Amino acid sequence: MIGRKFSDIVVEDDVKLWPFKVIGGPKDTPKVVVTYRVHEKHFITDEISSMVLVKIKEIAEVYIGETVKSAVITAPTYFNDSQRQSTKDAATIMGLNVMHMLNELTAVAIAHGVDNKSRIVGESNDLIFDLGGGTLDVSLISIGEGNSFEVKVVVGDTHLRGHDIDNNIVSYCVDEFKKKWNKDITGNQKALGRMKAA
Repeated sequence: MIGRKFSDIVVEDDVKLWPFKVIGGPKDTPKVVVTYRVHEKHFITDEISSMVLVKIKEIAEVYIGETVKSAVITAPTYFNDSQRQSTKDAATIMGLNVMHMLNELTAVAIAHGVDNKSRIVGESNDLIFDLGGGTLDVSLISIGEGNSFEVKVVVGDTHLRGHDIDNNIVSYCVDEFKKKWNKDITGNQKALGRMKAA
């Protein structure tokens, strides 16, 4: 949802499959509805991202033993400019200075090149493939001697991923449940969540 409008067709389609409630907020922003200790709260995606970044920052500070004030942040390859800006805004909300943003796969390729720099002789073209729960991303990166990197091509798809496979299975099960028991559970977020978990 980050960087998207509530009326975006992608958000409208995904909302039907999520086990939590999403409503439209000011300026057509999607807001996640959370009930905590009998109180209902609404959060925009930047706020949720900011909460995640706070936790990551805390973990990093414990690991390195120092305060983290600035960072390089990675974003999924498929993120558009609006989604990248929302990610930066989330970091700003929590007081983090974003020095640079990299595509996730570019960061992976750089780490791969740094880890294997002693083995790199000449130029190597590496295909980095990431089929995750939320994305499918592919990058072709040229790695040369002396840690030189050139990103040749980057492509990603938000609806060709692990979650889509899960969602298709859930849709199939919902249809089968309706045929067998003559009950439609598409409006029951708790039942959909339990079915997705199963």
